[in-house]
Amino acid sequence: MLLYNSQTRKKEEFIPISPGKLKLYACGPTVYNYFHIGNARAFLFFDVVRRFFQYRGYEVTYVQNITDIDDKIIAQAQEEEVSYKTVADKYARAFLEDTAALGITAPDVQPRATDVVPEITAYIEKLVQHGYAYEAGGDVYFDTTSLPSYGSLSGKKTEEQLVGARVAENPYKRNPTDFTLWKHSKPGEPVWPSPWGEGRPGWHTECVVMSQMYLGETFDIHGGGSDLIFPHHENELAQATALSGKPLANYWMHNGFLNIEGEKMSKSLKNFFTARDILKDYDAETIRFFFLSKHYRSPIDFNRELIDESRKALGNFYAALGVVDFLENRDAKPDLEPGNAEILRALEADFITAMEDDFNTARAIAVLFELSHKAKLDSNSSQLRLGAAQLMVRLGSVLGFFSDLDERLGSRMPDLSKSLIELIISYRAEARANKDWAASDKFRNDLARLGIELKDTPEGCSWTIKEQK
Repeated sequence: MLLYNSQTRKKEEFIPISPGKLKLYACGPTVYNYFHIGNARAFLFFDVVRRFFQYRGYEVTYVQNITDIDDKIIAQAQEEEVSYKTVADKYARAFLEDTAALGITAPDVQPRATDVVPEITAYIEKLVQHGYAYEAGGDVYFDTTSLPSYGSLSGKKTEEQLVGARVAENPYKRNPTDFTLWKHSKPGEPVWPSPWGEGRPGWHTECVVMSQMYLGETFDIHGGGSDLIFPHHENELAQATALSGKPLANYWMHNGFLNIEGEKMSKSLKNFFTARDILKDYDAETIRFFFLSKHYRSPIDFNRELIDESRKALGNFYAALGVVDFLENRDAKPDLEPGNAEILRALEADFITAMEDDFNTARAIAVLFELSHKAKLDSNSSQLRLGAAQLMVRLGSVLGFFSDLDERLGSRMPDLSKSLIELIISYRAEARANKDWAASDKFRNDLARLGIELKDTPEGCSWTIKEQK
């Protein structure tokens, strides 16, 4: 398996720390509002990473944090005139509701920053004791010049980061690139005790502590959106390296940015959409298909036309399942001829190859399309069609599709399939009335390929689904 490592900026062979096991950490939300559709891309992608490793037989431990104390949370609480905890609890619940609505499986561990403040405080004390951090003006800062490797993840050299460029000027800092580990609290803000007075932890320390608490000093994969590479992930890595002399993670994975109809998402441009907003107009699998139809590292443009195309594409998969009466036959074991069994094995291998090439989900989806064609059109063998449908569902589930088959096939789809058949029959009747025998024969033959047999009688045309050998 090849993964693109953001730190080395190249694809590398994935070698787990422990054979057959994966330790994965992906940054979760800062719960001051509903998460936006750009965040959804990251949450969906790392859900797929976890699913694929499980499909390949790995024992996965997936940790995703919830940041429930932060400047943004405090600002939102002040705006709403409620406590910070009221805000954090409200939007943490919303996060859990919306990720579940998107079909995202809950992580194995989901710690909250406020639950580990004593551990964070102890971590900062060690950094101070070892000379990597210092107290000034009631705050504690990490001294970036104390770590020669600082900037190795982002490629940003310390000397190139000037005051006023990436870091606001602060008279208490020794260097403009130094970042806050502990913040003294202002009047009315939440506080926790520490050796430096009452205050609260900084975001970068919260995450490094939570990841190492559950996954160890060094784990396999650390992930998140590209916007987190600097400063957040850079600063997490700096703290871990300072204390252990080891990398925080062996592989760093980051998904690309999302634009809205060609422009950066911004409230000022009135093109800011939360996942909750989008879920009112589109189902979760359509959103998932849209994101996975492009490589995770590529930027993607979110527009309604592309979303509608994703919905239509998914419809092809469900149409194929309707043709083979999947709900009735999903547990059947197809009696495949050797050549047909080899066809399906080759398609599954293509799917695996695509996913093991740095999670090329676009190529993996192309395999699902091939299977849908096998299930609908490409074969007169009912056993091959059923086998193709079963494999499509199994592989599609790795990408997070087909989670509600009973609902979608058991209610809406049979009625829709019946309506479509009768619509085609009406077109054929119109062609016959116009003596367009070529068109009439084409409609009959196309339906016959799908296993639908027509019978013309004096009372009209009737149809049945015929078992094909």
